[in-house]
Amino acid sequence: MADENRIVNTQQYEAWNGYEGRHWAEHQSRYDALNDPVNTPLLEAAGLRGTDSVLDIGCGNGRLTRLAARTAARAVGVDLSAPMLERARASAAGEHLTHVTHLQADAQVHPFESGSFDVALSRFGVMFFADPVAAFANIGHALRPGGRLAFVCPQPLARMDQAEIFAAVAGHVTLPDFSEKQETGPAAFADPDRTGHVLSGAGFESITVDPLEVAQTWGTDAADAATFLFGWGPMRHWLRDAAPESVTRAHRAATDAFGAYATNRGVHLTARYWLVTATWPERDAGA
Repeated sequence: MADENRIVNTQQYEAWNGYEGRHWAEHQSRYDALNDPVNTPLLEAAGLRGTDSVLDIGCGNGRLTRLAARTAARAVGVDLSAPMLERARASAAGEHLTHVTHLQADAQVHPFESGSFDVALSRFGVMFFADPVAAFANIGHALRPGGRLAFVCPQPLARMDQAEIFAAVAGHVTLPDFSEKQETGPAAFADPDRTGHVLSGAGFESITVDPLEVAQTWGTDAADAATFLFGWGPMRHWLRDAAPESVTRAHRAATDAFGAYATNRGVHLTARYWLVTATWPERDAGA
């Protein structure tokens, strides 16, 4: 159990230990189907070695942690969500990965042992920090001098096929303005310049931000994809005050929009991300 006195991202803590975290845990395979296409390029960018100790930030259900552990000597997954960590631990045990551990903690402030990791990874887990500069500085101090950071984060929604689905939904209900800049949230690092500024401010060097385009599997057919989307935590939150008949029309519109991407092998949308790498200085900036 997390020490709540060491949680600063309290809103995220509540969300990921409430409906949002339960939905991700209960639909582990569905979310992995969405996110697995980034695994290979992310792990290749991290350049894992057999002697490495790896920290997976915002590990969720632990898919990336387990994949890293198949190369590395040790892998630690950290997340705020108790429901997802329960799934992560069960999955690691099911795969007989005895050198994988999981920690419920806020990576922004958790007192990691200095220099205890060679690599820090994240698959969509770093966009929600209340203070990203402080968070990445804390993660950096957990790395050995010369340690490596690699993560994947979304580009602006407008560059995603998913924008077409949201536009269809927004024809019937009110959704947020996804074009607005975010300090925290899925699009927090949509601007590569901000990403570089945050990481350099935290003490990292040799920062690269490269585009990554992958296909996401949203469902077996259009109706299945729409039902999954409308069960997603943020969508439920946005529609909580909408009239039921409007939600029904929005759901129907989403189904129609997903239909444009349906194949006999499922519904596939193109997603565009940033693949970010950086290095902690050979001399720890805090030394």
